Amino acid sequence: MTATDDVEELAVDALRWLRGTARDTGSGGLGWPVRPSDDTIDPQLYNGTAGVVPVLLEAWRHFGDDSWADTALRAARSLADAVDEHPDHSLYFGLTGIALALRTVHRELADDTAGAAADRALERVRSHFDGVRWGVLFELMGGNAGIGLGALAAGDADLAVRALEPYLETAEPTQAGGVTWEFKLGAPARLHHVSHGTLGIAYALAAVGTAAGRTDLVELGRAGVADVVARDEDGPDGFLVPHSDPHHRPDVVERYSYGWCHGPAGDAQVFRLLRDVLAEPAWTELADRCWHTVTRSGLPRRLRPGFWDNNGRCCGTAGVLALASDRIAEQGDSPGFARTLVADLVSRATRDADGARWSNLAHRPTPDRLEPQTGWAMGNAGIARELLRHVRLSRGGDPRYAFTWPDQPAVRGAAAQATEPIRPVGTELAS
Repeated sequence: MTATDDVEELAVDALRWLRGTARDTGSGGLGWPVRPSDDTIDPQLYNGTAGVVPVLLEAWRHFGDDSWADTALRAARSLADAVDEHPDHSLYFGLTGIALALRTVHRELADDTAGAAADRALERVRSHFDGVRWGVLFELMGGNAGIGLGALAAGDADLAVRALEPYLETAEPTQAGGVTWEFKLGAPARLHHVSHGTLGIAYALAAVGTAAGRTDLVELGRAGVADVVARDEDGPDGFLVPHSDPHHRPDVVERYSYGWCHGPAGDAQVFRLLRDVLAEPAWTELADRCWHTVTRSGLPRRLRPGFWDNNGRCCGTAGVLALASDRIAEQGDSPGFARTLVADLVSRATRDADGARWSNLAHRPTPDRLEPQTGWAMGNAGIARELLRHVRLSRGGDPRYAFTWPDQPAVRGAAAQATEPIRPVGTELAS
């Protein structure tokens, strides 16, 4: 058995644990709680059932095992049941993310019931728009930017444009010659990165603007990026921008981190998108600078135990691995750092008869272990998906995901999505 086989076995164990935590919702549906000890299931993309669907489809494509497709269909049934009552409208916490998961099941598994439920979800999103926003958040995870990206991916380009247009009127000019936005109603801090800040909004403006032929949106996105680039503190070789200015919640939020949500591992995804839509070499250079900083940061060592350097896809090692795999697929990067990240995930897994899972640490003066989670952000769904992709890359296989995440560009140059299982064969990547 090779090292890659060992990683694949870990992913299998992680999927087995994930499947074991599912709850029967009646009428053939399956849903997932955020944590196994929770009393109720959660439909969210961030840490609930909608975020589990992508890894179920990933397992189906990777192994060619239809039982994973059947599980995804059952997950879609529970999501369809949540559409009419779920109170949030956003991509990561609400109906837009639920609609995207349902639309994907409809497209991939020809489930018309899921497609109809996706339509209902998007109609509820549309009907609750006040012309400017949906709630207190005004960014990618919980606000307009994410709703625009999710609507675009789910096939509703009109809703996507409507969600993004309010940024034209609300942009705040900055001293650097760019723009920024209030991420939360009434909050004085301006956040800079993907999850809740300027770069996440800029990503959505560029993606939706390009798809809709709206150069005004694309250029506004460029202006947002200009403000963030002007804040870099690790040039000329690296790229590192603080979390926020003025510092948001300095009692609990570190000034710098390195993952997807508030660091250069996520910033690079924005630069990858701009490289693709604007065809300008400067964006590749900025993405390379992000990688320079990430690989010299000390990760995957825990730099601040209990903070955002954890195991998960949102804030931790799995999110950095996603970018490492993108770079291997697109640029032929050495797989050495990716292997270091994977080895760290292997070493931190808890494995027993129930399968494999990961515990993060609470951000407290004396960090303690948290209960393992099921979902995309901090749990098995996000980690296992990246491990499966790493296995394929290590065997010279397909770098594409079964589900393209709306804020992570598909690898450049890949062919159209396969419809047959993509379990790869081949040789290991050279060191």
